[in-house]
Amino acid sequence: MKKLYLDNTSGTRLDPRVLESMLPYFSEKYGNPQSLHDWGAEALEAITSAREKVAKLIRALPEEIFFTASGSESNNFAIKGLALANAMPAGRQEKKGKHILVLKIEHVSVLHSAKSLEKLGFKVTEVPVDKDGLINLEELSKAITNETILIAAQQASNEIGVIQPIGEIGKLAAERNILFHCDGVQTVGTIPVEVQALTVSTMSLAASQFYGPKGVAALYIKKGTRILPFIDGGIQEEGRRAGLENVPGIVGMGRAAELAQEEMAERSQKLIKLRDRLLAELPKKIPHSFVTGHRTKRLPGHASFVIKFIEGESMMMLLNLMGIAVISGSACTSRILKASHVLLALGLDPAIVHGSLVFGLGADHQDADIDYILEKLPPVVERLRSMSPLWKKSLDSARDKEV
Repeated sequence: MKKLYLDNTSGTRLDPRVLESMLPYFSEKYGNPQSLHDWGAEALEAITSAREKVAKLIRALPEEIFFTASGSESNNFAIKGLALANAMPAGRQEKKGKHILVLKIEHVSVLHSAKSLEKLGFKVTEVPVDKDGLINLEELSKAITNETILIAAQQASNEIGVIQPIGEIGKLAAERNILFHCDGVQTVGTIPVEVQALTVSTMSLAASQFYGPKGVAALYIKKGTRILPFIDGGIQEEGRRAGLENVPGIVGMGRAAELAQEEMAERSQKLIKLRDRLLAELPKKIPHSFVTGHRTKRLPGHASFVIKFIEGESMMMLLNLMGIAVISGSACTSRILKASHVLLALGLDPAIVHGSLVFGLGADHQDADIDYILEKLPPVVERLRSMSPLWKKSLDSARDKEV
């Protein structure tokens, strides 16, 4: 049976070249980077080299890169650390506010971090997006008040793939002297990212999204930005993120960043062609289906759809039996049977959003893989619709209109 992994928005395969770079740090070069002996110095040197490679990928300074364990941790670190460090308590001469702006379609690690801050007295406003998933900059500007201290906006959604105008948001934030956190987990290593040009205060990135290891990520913190540590303890990561470093993972992230910089253009060119073919041809093969998110302002390998009158979970399970791995809605909520907050933010009917499918194409996919999807998915949809009361109701309604 053909096996086809189409869940690259959740995590990519580990590049064999990355694994090769990591292996010595599991068994031969096993020192603690904080230890003052040769083994420790060897591990510290490896981390320093990796930090330089990750910084180069996003055009940052090495000292602005802080390693974490996941994109979610980086988002929590940024949102909570920035807000708590920069909201002055009442009575201080330079008192600031406690107002935070986030996009409605943010990743749950951002939304839940903001909700946690609400319990500490912060006010959070969720900024809407249009039917294509793009932020309206005028709406964002109107939502800013004298109390606003932080804006959080993802560069691209893992669920609908839409790429936001981060540079324009960053410019608006800078003009109003507001901190700006960008969730770049889906974009860094996939499309060109230059943090200085985007005018971000912080940006999260994760190795697992660009063929690096899982369990290692980073937070870019612009030099001079006030932020509280997320994990207290030792002096690791300049005292901002305590705990023994994941040396093999960090080395792997550095190597993956290096390869991403070298191969990004070639990967993107190939993926855009495959993505556009799937976006164009799947709705023709399956009636009552449509693309979610903007057609062109999206990640190179991202294709997302709603297929009406059936459940995305059922499609996902049947495709899995055929060796095809996809997801329905966000990877972080696909095990929870509730309507996607991202699709609801686009103004879609709650009755149909459960029929969402997300295809995350990867660097090793070919035209033949698109052929395989277009061959296998329509019979699955037909089978499920034959058992669906929603489909039967739709057919009866159509007949009534004909009469």
